[in-house]
Amino acid sequence: MSFEKSFKALADPVRREILQLLKNGRMSAGDIARHFHMTKATISYHLRLLKEADLIWEEKEKNFIYYDLNLTLIEEIMGWLINLKERNND
Repeated sequence: MSFEKSFKALADPVRREILQLLKNGRMSAGDIARHFHMTKATISYHLRLLKEADLIWEEKEKNFIYYDLNLTLIEEIMGWLINLKERNND
């Protein structure tokens, strides 16, 4: 399994902060943008990279796009990290 895009996306503090916001539930792009002092285009760029890395889902509802965490991938990454931490006692 390849986590290259995921780890690359996680390297940016803005994207990590977006993930922290989404841990409380889905949010619209506008709601996310209100937490930052940057253009909506810049927030859209970060959301696109998180989506391409499969760290978030996008759901369209009427005129809004909502974003939510992809917990499946996050659990896979956590499992891999825990496995990496475990030592073989053979």
